[in-house]
Formats: sequence, C-alpha cells, structure tokens
Amino acid sequence: MVWRVLKYGVTLAAVVGCGFGVMRLREAEAATSLPTAPARQGDFLVITRCRGELRAKRSVQITAPTNVPDLRIVWLAPQNSPVKAGDVVIRFDKSGANQQLQEKEAALKQAQATLEQAEAEARITAEADRRDLAAAHYDLERAKLEVSRQELLSAIQGEEARINLGLSENTLRVRKATVSLHEASSRSKVASLARVREQAQYEVDLSKDRLGRMEVKTPLTGVIVYMPNYSSGWVNAKPFKVGDQAWPGGTLAVIPDMQTLEMEGRVEEIDRGRIALGNDVRIRLDALPELTIAAKLSELSSMAHASNDWPITFSFRAYARLTDADARWRPEMNGSMDIVVRRMANAISVPAKAVFTRDGKPIVYVQDTKGYKPREVEVLARNPDEVAVSGLAAGAAVALLEPEAKGR
Repeated sequence: MVWRVLKYGVTLAAVVGCGFGVMRLREAEAATSLPTAPARQGDFLVITRCRGELRAKRSVQITAPTNVPDLRIVWLAPQNSPVKAGDVVIRFDKSGANQQLQEKEAALKQAQATLEQAEAEARITAEADRRDLAAAHYDLERAKLEVSRQELLSAIQGEEARINLGLSENTLRVRKATVSLHEASSRSKVASLARVREQAQYEVDLSKDRLGRMEVKTPLTGVIVYMPNYSSGWVNAKPFKVGDQAWPGGTLAVIPDMQTLEMEGRVEEIDRGRIALGNDVRIRLDALPELTIAAKLSELSSMAHASNDWPITFSFRAYARLTDADARWRPEMNGSMDIVVRRMANAISVPAKAVFTRDGKPIVYVQDTKGYKPREVEVLARNPDEVAVSGLAAGAAVALLEPEAKGR
C-alpha cells in the first residue's frame, strides 16, 4: 500500500514538474520570439498624411503647324526624354512641300518673264507713239506755214492749205488719244502681270514657310510627353508615333516645366482645419521610396473637389512646391504627403501597432527577463506610424504583437 502511494506521489510530482517546465519554456519562447521595438525619445512630429501626385504648374503644348497640308510624322524625340529649349522634337515629311516649292518657283519665274516681256512691249509702243506724235506735230506746223502763205497763193491753193491744216489738227488729236490709250493699256497689263508675279512670290514664300515649319522645336526645357492620337477612335487611342498623320493645329505633345513641379495631395475634410499654409511637408514618392523630399505647403483649396472614382468622394487639395528639381522626378508620379501639424520636443514615441487596448485603456507590453508585462500609458498624439505616449521610459522594448494573441 505504501509502495502504491509512493508511486502515485512520484508520478504526480513528475507531471507537475513537466507542466511547470512547459510553462517556463513557453514563457521563454514568448520572451524571445515576439517582435519588439524600443521606445524612442526625441522630437515627435504630429502629421496629417494624404495621397497625391506630382503636377507641373506650368506646361507648354506642342502643336502641329497650321495651314500645312499632309503632316506625316517621320521622326520623334523619345517619349519622356529630357529636352532643352530650341531642340527639334518632331519632324514631318518634307517631300510634298519640296515638290510644291519647286512648282511655285517655276510659276514665279514664268510670271517674272511675262511681266518683263509686257514692260518691254510697253516701252516699244511708247517709243512708237512718241515718234508718231512728233510726226503729227511736224505736219501741223507745216500746214500752218502753208496757210500763212495764202496771200501769195491763189484762192484754190489757200483753201487747200486750210483744209490740210484742219486735217493735221485732227490727226494730232487722234495721235494724242492713241498715245493715251496705249499708255493706259500698258499700265493695266503691266499692273495685272505684276499682281500675278506678286501672287507667285507669295506662294513661294508660303511654301518656304511651310517647309521651315516641318521641324517643330520646343520653346521650353523639360520632359516631352506625347498626347494620345484619337484618329482611330477613343478605344484605340495611343500616343503619337512615327508614321501617324497629324492634323493642322492639333496638340501633339506637352512639355511640363520641371522647375514648377508641385505635389498635389487630397486632404480629407476632417483634416482640413488642422493644416495651414507654410506647414512643413515631407514627400515620399512610390517610385523612389528611399528619397524624402522636404517642402512647404504653398496652396490650399477653399472648396472640396469631386473625385473621378465611383462612388464619388469629395476632398480638399493641398499643394507643396518642390524647390530642388531632380532628374528622376516625372509628372504624375504617385506618392504621399506628410504635413507637419505640430512638433513635440523630447516626447516618448512607440510604433502605432505596439499600443493595444485593455478595458478601454491604452497599454503596451514591456519586455523583461520573465516575458512581457502590460503597462498602461497615456496617448498624447497619434500618427499613422507612431504614437506619442507618457508613462513609459525611453529605450524600453515594447512588443509589436499582443502576447495573449500570439498563435491565435
């Protein structure tokens, strides 16, 4: 009987010892396996975080030349490539313009030759008219002389001389009228041909101007972004490329001014009253996560803007101007804006996921040699990533997972 009691006692002690060992093992495992983070002491920035995109406040459109037919693209600067003011970014096919220029120059030469011929004929006609007019004046003076001699002549001869005088006067008047007619006709013909030559010269100048506009240059230093070509419909719209036909005056590309880049953020209505112009801003771009850009809040919208998503939401717009341009930045890059609302000096902060709630009160789990002990803290300020608290020593290791919930 004693032996059985002793046996049961040893078995019970072994079970209790195993349970105690398992409990200590689990405590040690929990103490070493939970992720922790130290409580940090220093300046705590109370921020308002919002999402947004990079925008260029100023941009220049590149349009196809007007009054230029058959605009077929034969060369383009690469998409999203940096360009400098004065660089050629688009070239059109010049073959048709060159052929038109040759035809217009040939028509100009013909019009010039016709005008010169008409001017020469007018000079010849004017010289002949002057000769005929001089002969008519001579005949008139001679007839006057014959009339003055009528006292020495017979009555018949005197009458004949007076008749000849009348005929000479009529001939002179006819010659003068003929000269006036020839002069007017020559002036009209020369003027008409001169207008034809001027029209031909205008056509040549227009063809040369069109030929010069077959190369489009950028007036601004920046990055070139080609617009969609909707000639094949909205569904099949793609950016302009080599071989596409452009229409006169159509927008082909946009060059944003990289010196006017700003971050446009969407601020919720609940945060609108917390921020103000001049607040410090920290910008992080999704494409460059290692980069933090310091800026200032430069503009705030006074009215809420509707979104393009469904369901429609309304939010305010906040703008932060980027001062130091980086060659890696591009318009429409997505990112986040952390608007600094307030600074707290020498504050104790822990990661936001290290603060839990028990009985309606915030607590943290502080690590020690025996595991994790809950400690009640007071939340002074919250950020999306950090929480400023009181009642905790700097450097204390706090658990990022709730111990009771581990493995649940």
